[in-house]
Amino acid sequence: MNDQAVTRTDQDRNVNVSGNANGNNGNAGTNATLLPRVDVTEDATGITLLADLPGVSRDTLQVRADRDSLTIEGEIRQEMPEGLEPVYAEVQIARYKRVFTLSRELDSSAISAVLKDGVLNLRIPKQAEAQPRRIEVKVG
Repeated sequence: MNDQAVTRTDQDRNVNVSGNANGNNGNAGTNATLLPRVDVTEDATGITLLADLPGVSRDTLQVRADRDSLTIEGEIRQEMPEGLEPVYAEVQIARYKRVFTLSRELDSSAISAVLKDGVLNLRIPKQAEAQPRRIEVKVG
């Protein structure tokens, strides 16, 4: 796979996943914004999005939903103990950001989010009218 931007948009899918194969936005240098790697699964009641955000704490994580857009942003901060000053550091402050386009079938007002062990788990339910329902058939 090449390093050019890859976009997957299927009419059958509820999330437009855009990104780059190497996990960043293609910018060279130390201040590049990284694209977190994601897995998206769908079932009858909604989608689950898992985003790898190693080193991001709950305090530096922001998840925003605005109409048909979902944004995940987080920052890795290196905390220095009081009285210590870095002499040499290969670990840079890094920033993650990824934006998703959500289908209208999804209920962005009911998103739940859990951050555990560097993985953000988002559950986005489908709108009630988009969920399958069983229709009772009466004998007449």
